Amino acid sequence: MSNSAPFLATAGLCQVINSPNGQADQPNLRILDQVDLNIVPGESVAIIGASGSGKTTLLGMLAGLDTPSHGKVYLAGQEITALDEEGRADIRKQQVAFIFQNFQLLPSLNARENVMLPLEVKGNEDAGQRADQYLQKVGLGERGHHYPNQLSGGEQQRVAIARAFAAQAPILFADEPTGNLDSDTGNYITDLLFELNHAANTTLILVTHDPKLAARCQRTLHLQGGRIIDTAEDAANV
Repeated sequence: MSNSAPFLATAGLCQVINSPNGQADQPNLRILDQVDLNIVPGESVAIIGASGSGKTTLLGMLAGLDTPSHGKVYLAGQEITALDEEGRADIRKQQVAFIFQNFQLLPSLNARENVMLPLEVKGNEDAGQRADQYLQKVGLGERGHHYPNQLSGGEQQRVAIARAFAAQAPILFADEPTGNLDSDTGNYITDLLFELNHAANTTLILVTHDPKLAARCQRTLHLQGGRIIDTAEDAANV
C-alpha cells in the first residue's frame, strides 16, 4: 500500500437519528460512531459488516451524498462536510463515480444514453465516443440502443459500470455491485470491475456482503455497531 497522503479521510464521523418526538424512553439511534479512516490514491478498500452496521450510510457520507451529524470528511484535499449541497455536487461531478446495487439506470434512456448522461452534464464534448468505448469494454458494444427493460440484470450492471468508468473520476464508490446478481454473473462483474479499475488506477471503495469480492481489495474495513473494529490487509493480486 502506498505511503502517499490520504485522498479520502474522515475524522470523528458520527450519524445519529433522534428518537421519535424526543421520547425519553426511546434512545437515539447511532448509525456511525466516531469513524476515523484514511484512504490513499489508487487504493482498493472493501467495507464489510452485518446488515444495519452502517456500511451504506458510511459510503454515502464518503461520497458526499449525505451529511453526518458530527465529524468531517475530506476528499481530494477539501472538507466536503463544510460545503453546502451545491458545493458537494460540484466535488462529486469532478471527483466521484458511483455504482449502485439497483443500477439506477434511467428507463427512458437507452444504454448508450445512460452512459452519456453524466458526461454531458460535465460538458464532455466526446460523450458519445466515450460511451461507445466503455460499452465496448464491458461487452455491450452492440447493445447501446437497448433500453434497461430490454437488458438482463447483469447487462444493466455492466451499463452502470461503463457509466461509472466513462466518467474517469479519481474515486469510484460501489454499493453491493454484485448484490442483485446470480453467482456466475456476479463473478463476471467482479472480474470486470477490478480489470477496469486496475487499468484506470482509480481509488475504489466498495460495500459488500461477499467475502470473495472483499478479498479482491487491498484492504478491508469491518464495521460493527457503527464502528470500525478492525482492518485487514489482503495479499490477493488484482
